[in-house]
Amino acid sequence: MKKILLIGTGGTIASAPTGEGLAPALSAQQLMTRLPEMRELCETDSIQLLSLDSTDICPEHWQLIVRCIREHYRAYDGFVLTHGTDTMAYTAAALSYMIQNSPKPIVLTGAQRPIDFESTDSKANLTDAFLCACSDLPGVSIVFDHKVILGTRAKKTHSKSFSAFSSINHPELAVVRDGVLLRYIRQDCGLFPTFYDQLNPKVALMKLTPGADRELLDFLYARNDAVILESFGVGGVPQAGGFCESIAEWRERGRITVLTTQVENEGSDLGVYHVGHRLKNDLGVLEAYDMTTEAVLAKLMWILAYAKDPKEAARLLYTPVARDILWTVSR
Repeated sequence: MKKILLIGTGGTIASAPTGEGLAPALSAQQLMTRLPEMRELCETDSIQLLSLDSTDICPEHWQLIVRCIREHYRAYDGFVLTHGTDTMAYTAAALSYMIQNSPKPIVLTGAQRPIDFESTDSKANLTDAFLCACSDLPGVSIVFDHKVILGTRAKKTHSKSFSAFSSINHPELAVVRDGVLLRYIRQDCGLFPTFYDQLNPKVALMKLTPGADRELLDFLYARNDAVILESFGVGGVPQAGGFCESIAEWRERGRITVLTTQVENEGSDLGVYHVGHRLKNDLGVLEAYDMTTEAVLAKLMWILAYAKDPKEAARLLYTPVARDILWTVSR
């Protein structure tokens, strides 16, 4: 019988009503008491690592989660992490870079409604997560609404529906139907995982809007080592407003710029339009291609903790990790 560690961090799944809205209240052990049937599937232990609404999750918490998994990695066959849905995709991406090539499952799940509500998705999600943690499903994934999504490809696309997450620019790894895991893709893994402890949180994200100018961009560059520009369509920046000048000036000071797109599917392609061509060819802007914004942000935090210079950072950004970037490989 497999031995699984449940790591609780809070979130809706563990929440209860208060006079000021839902807030995390139940421990990981209390969650397990709601699923006594899990005793027939696997042996379980639990750790209550955090008790936070996922809005309050920060990079320092990702490091704490990784340390917890690293300390217990040899003792368990798989890991289930309960987490709030709002930033789950960021955490899944971060864990994908900080725990690479894991042969053991590291499964994130949560819920749109608390486990003690009459109408809840908590029990189904948690049951599916344990099933996946007991299976030959290596690496980091999100299990939600009977779908198994690669940790680097997940995005929350519905704020209330049970089908909260989508797999962006990559097929789902598997689905769970009537308690059976139907797998389509097996994620690559090694014999042993590689753990990374460090992150550089000085990465900013700016969403471009019509009429924006460089003042906000300059502010972000001044306080960070890298800025992600979430642009329109296949990618570009306004020709007015001083964006190109700002990018060029801060590049000379060693700042890294990565351009991604606000459009969820199909990714960026800076070479298509004049507004993007100069960025890539003259200003040294890196391109996210088919990566999610969540993955780009987490990957840059990981890269900048280890890369020695912008060229090394670019090489690492374009090196696939857990199938996070596929388009550039064939270009």
